[in-house]
Amino acid sequence: MGQFTSLSDAISDLVYDGAAVALEGFTHLIPFAAGHEVIRQSKKELTLIRLTPDVIYDQMIGMGCARKLVFSWGGNPGVGSLHRLRDAVENAHPGPLEIEEHSHAGMAARYSAGASGLPFGVLRGYLGTDLEERTNVARIECPFTGESLSAVPAINPDVTVIHAQQADRKGNIGIWGITGVQREIALAARAVLVTVEEIVDDLQPRGPNFAVLPAWTVDAVAHVPRGSHPSYSMGYTTRDNPFYTMWDVISRDRSLFDDWMKEYILSRDFDGYLAALDDGSILEMASNG
Repeated sequence: MGQFTSLSDAISDLVYDGAAVALEGFTHLIPFAAGHEVIRQSKKELTLIRLTPDVIYDQMIGMGCARKLVFSWGGNPGVGSLHRLRDAVENAHPGPLEIEEHSHAGMAARYSAGASGLPFGVLRGYLGTDLEERTNVARIECPFTGESLSAVPAINPDVTVIHAQQADRKGNIGIWGITGVQREIALAARAVLVTVEEIVDDLQPRGPNFAVLPAWTVDAVAHVPRGSHPSYSMGYTTRDNPFYTMWDVISRDRSLFDDWMKEYILSRDFDGYLAALDDGSILEMASNG
C-alpha cells in the first residue's frame, strides 16, 4: 500500500545513484517538483527514461544527474531544442551522456510489455528505417503468419515517478486528461512515487480518460500542489507558456543555467520555487540574459 510521505523523503528512499528512473508525463502532469528534488539531492549516474524528455530532463542532465537517456523525442515543446541535452551529447558537458532512441510506438510497446510482465513488445515499426541499426530492436518472425516484425525489450524502471490530480486517504490514485503512458510505466516499475495535487476522502470519476491506480501499485504518495509546473494539471493548474520561452534563453548559456539552478532550485525548496514564480522574480535572469 502506498505510504503518505514528504517529497524529499520519498526521493531519498526510492531514488538511488545508478537507478533507472522514469519521470513520465505527456505535455500534461509532468512531475517537475520531483525532478527538482532529485537535483537537490544530487542523485548521480541515473538512466533517465521517458517518451518525451523536455525541460525537467534538460535541467537534470545539465546538473549532472544522468549517464544515459532512453527516449523517443526530446525538445522544449513549442519552442525548440533542449540546450543542456545538446551540450551533453555534443560536448560531454557536464559529462558524457549515452542515448538510446526509439519511436513513440516502440517506447509504448516497451512500457506495455513491462507492465504485462513480458520480456518484449512487438510492433510493425522500425522495419526499413535506420533505427534498426542504431537502437535496441530485433526482427522476429510471427509463428502464425510468418510476417517479419520488430521486437523491443520490455522496460522495467527501478523507479517511476508520475504526477496526478488526486489520491484518496487509502493511497488510491485518480488521474484524468491526457495521461499518455503514465499508467503503463507505473505498472512496469519496481517502485512507484506519485505526487498529487489534492488528497480527498473518496475518488469520484471525472474528466476524460479517468483512471485509478490502486494503492497496491504505489509505494509512496506525496502531496505536492502545483507539482507539475510549468506543465499543467487538468482541473487544477494551467500551462505556463512564458516559462518554456524563458527556458530557451536560460539553457543556452552554461553560466546562466548554473546561476539560475543555484538561485531557484538548489537554494530553495519547492515552496520557495513557487514563491519566486508568484512574485515574478523567476523570469528576471532570462530578461537580463
